[in-house]
Amino acid sequence: MALVENGTHALCGAQLGDSRTHEVRLAAAVVPALTGEMLCLADRGFLGYDLFQQASATGAALVWRAKVIQQLPVLEQFPDGSYRSELRWNSHCRSPDRTPIPVRVVAYTLPGMVDAAVVYRLVTNILDAARAPAVDLARLYHERWEIETAFDEFKTHLRGGQRVLRSKTSALVQQEAWGFLLAHFALRALMHEAALGALPRARDPDTLSFVHVVRVTRRTLSHLAAIPPSGPPPLARRAPGRAPRGDRELQPRAPRAARRQAQDE
Repeated sequence: MALVENGTHALCGAQLGDSRTHEVRLAAAVVPALTGEMLCLADRGFLGYDLFQQASATGAALVWRAKVIQQLPVLEQFPDGSYRSELRWNSHCRSPDRTPIPVRVVAYTLPGMVDAAVVYRLVTNILDAARAPAVDLARLYHERWEIETAFDEFKTHLRGGQRVLRSKTSALVQQEAWGFLLAHFALRALMHEAALGALPRARDPDTLSFVHVVRVTRRTLSHLAAIPPSGPPPLARRAPGRAPRGDRELQPRAPRAARRQAQDE
């Protein structure tokens, strides 16, 4: 479970669990990473009294989709088509606070879209319709799918095709997964820096190719594959001016002219 920054695809908060851990439980461990400067989008599987209350307490603005069966009474209609409602405590909730949570609901349709739902309903804690009009929130919500692209980068392109995690214990699996998460964050930070420094003017990080950056980085760091995780072996005694064969393989090579490098690398 992770939070992704839509503009850069950087995973800015994550939690791991076993196959028996429900995603809502993992989400409860992720939402503390939200801050008051953020707006959080979430799919319909996460909207519930407890989690919405916890996320709202961070000060972040929330725009979460509701399930079709979720009861959201109309308490007041607004000029932009949205309406005031509230999330109510039920028998599935664990929060000791049973005070109804005031929310605003945006309902809309997508006519002409294949496989579109009959009605989409968004629940937000932005109660001022003038601050966030319904049409803007409806347009914004579909940016939520950016996280699927980020997960594809993480699970497919960074990990490599046909490759599985090599670890055989749960502790090492978690270590390896966190390693991939850190590598993805580092690459996305590099892409953000490159986008800001692009000439003649800065570019949107979304326009850069993640696959291309992975390939360039792998070519640049290929010499590190010769060093085992435990580090290079200790230097053995040897005659002055000479190095054993294994040590010579680890020595940095003199720089050579790049061959067939892409111009934008």
